[in-house]
Amino acid sequence: MTPALLVDGLSKRYGRVLAVDGVGFEVAEGEIFGLVGPNGSGKTTTAECVQGLRRPDSGRVRIFGVDPHDQPGRMARLVGTQLQDSTLPDRIRVGEALHLFASLAPEPVDETELLEQWGLADKRRASFASLSGGQKQRLFVALALVTRPRLVFLDEMTTGLDPGARREAWRLIGQARRKGATIVLVTHFMDEVERLCDRVAVLVDGRVIDIDTPAGLITRHGGGISVRFPVPKPAGLDALRRLPGVSGVSVGDGLVEVRGTGRSLTALGHFLSTHGAADAELQVRQPGLEDVYLELVAGARKARA
Repeated sequence: MTPALLVDGLSKRYGRVLAVDGVGFEVAEGEIFGLVGPNGSGKTTTAECVQGLRRPDSGRVRIFGVDPHDQPGRMARLVGTQLQDSTLPDRIRVGEALHLFASLAPEPVDETELLEQWGLADKRRASFASLSGGQKQRLFVALALVTRPRLVFLDEMTTGLDPGARREAWRLIGQARRKGATIVLVTHFMDEVERLCDRVAVLVDGRVIDIDTPAGLITRHGGGISVRFPVPKPAGLDALRRLPGVSGVSVGDGLVEVRGTGRSLTALGHFLSTHGAADAELQVRQPGLEDVYLELVAGARKARA
């Protein structure tokens, strides 16, 4: 089956800076695919090249088998886009903008329904300039969806939204997927990735360093645990570092954090007993996606240093 999106060997240079370096991935039809990475990792440049907004220096992109640079008119019907730095004329009204975008599609989404879904029904006659940052963000997502695109790019979709609006946005994006849309989500919110994405690509310095499901990344890279408890006597820190299964020991805010495997717990219990701290309150935590992401980024940068 032809993938919704195929990216192969994509590279883009700005002067001496190689912003995107041989990026490759596939997105299946009906999938929500995440692109994550630190600032400057090439996420947005990759997304812009893939959509045909920037021409890559090398590599291949296919959207439902079509080169976006060869058939830009067809892309306007296939693809919906919410850019990180989107803007509109200050005086255009919300309803006018939505109607303008809807006119590009043969069977657009009902405009009134979309405004209600994204909490903008009472802003139909409001000018773009009068909207708050969060309202502008919701409008841009609505504009990306109004044409019923088969592939949707959302770049930092929930930036500027309050917690309630973020959760509602998640629900609506899930609904769009159930109605047949394939979604590429560029974000730095790991809770968003865990909640929405089927798979995620991690970019560092313009390269994809891993692709997997969120659960798969955690299983492969976050198999350890961390335990926090009050700092023991200084001499005890060296002993902690020598315990079986311990991969790291750090101190902060009056607590020591021990990172390691399940094997570490048994050894740690014995350590606390012999150091007169058997009653110490332990905070045991398994790594989440954010922990794994930070470790992957740090490891990739260390390897390239």
